[in-house]
Amino acid sequence: MVVEGLTSKTQGGETLRVREVWRDNLDDEMDIIRGIVDKYPFIAMDTEFPGVVARPVGQFKNSGEYHYQTLRCNVDMLKLIQLGLTFANAEGKLPLVNGELCVWQFNFREFRLSDDMYAQDSIELLKQSGINFAQNEARGIEVQRFGEVLMSSGIVLNDEVQWITFHSGYDFGYLLKVLTCQPLPPGELEFFELLQVYFPNVYDIKYLMKFCGNLHGGLNKLAETLDVARIGPQHQAGSDSLLTAATFLKLSQACFSGFDGVAAHRGVLYGLGSDGNNEVVINHD
Repeated sequence: MVVEGLTSKTQGGETLRVREVWRDNLDDEMDIIRGIVDKYPFIAMDTEFPGVVARPVGQFKNSGEYHYQTLRCNVDMLKLIQLGLTFANAEGKLPLVNGELCVWQFNFREFRLSDDMYAQDSIELLKQSGINFAQNEARGIEVQRFGEVLMSSGIVLNDEVQWITFHSGYDFGYLLKVLTCQPLPPGELEFFELLQVYFPNVYDIKYLMKFCGNLHGGLNKLAETLDVARIGPQHQAGSDSLLTAATFLKLSQACFSGFDGVAAHRGVLYGLGSDGNNEVVINHD
């Protein structure tokens, strides 16, 4: 089967393909992924979703709880649009498929512009980046089916896999919703217990930046600071996951003397859990 997807040249002159995954090639692509995860256990992940449309009202014991309840009500109400996965080994090398370096971009069908809630600015960014919502609706993967194949893929529930992310509370929220077919847990503690089961080793670059002097801003600004080049369009999950992988490698070398120095910060998501501060938050909106 011929796989769709943008191709680009890396700085080293190699061909890199963003492998587009739809309903009709999901099983074939997951077979490839099962075959590479042992050799490429660093997985950078990014999602695209319809933004943030609601805020919880009430008193919260700290900012972490407020941010989690905001995340929970939005993830429970909204629908995943796209998922990007980049696989790498400890040296940052990507897998080769048919002679091409590759990353994966999964397109989902549940979100409908005509029926579903969304934040207008988020959807405009996704349209400008080239996401075709009509095509997703016609050809996209059913989320329930994706949850089933993800469970048997070897990339979740695996102590050997290292998940690399940037400001990823929402990303993991959507994946846990897909995997469990349930709303997110009512509290942060239960959320992190669930996260630890499905994703035992998680690293959030936005949190790691706190230990790197004056680094700040979003993924694009950090990549520019570290002189990491983007391949592919911004606000598409495949390209964003690739940039996340390359930025993590550069950051771990520049600030932590390699991956061993990063390992102490496993399991912390930016703005949530142990990274949430202790001030009481009251939102009257």
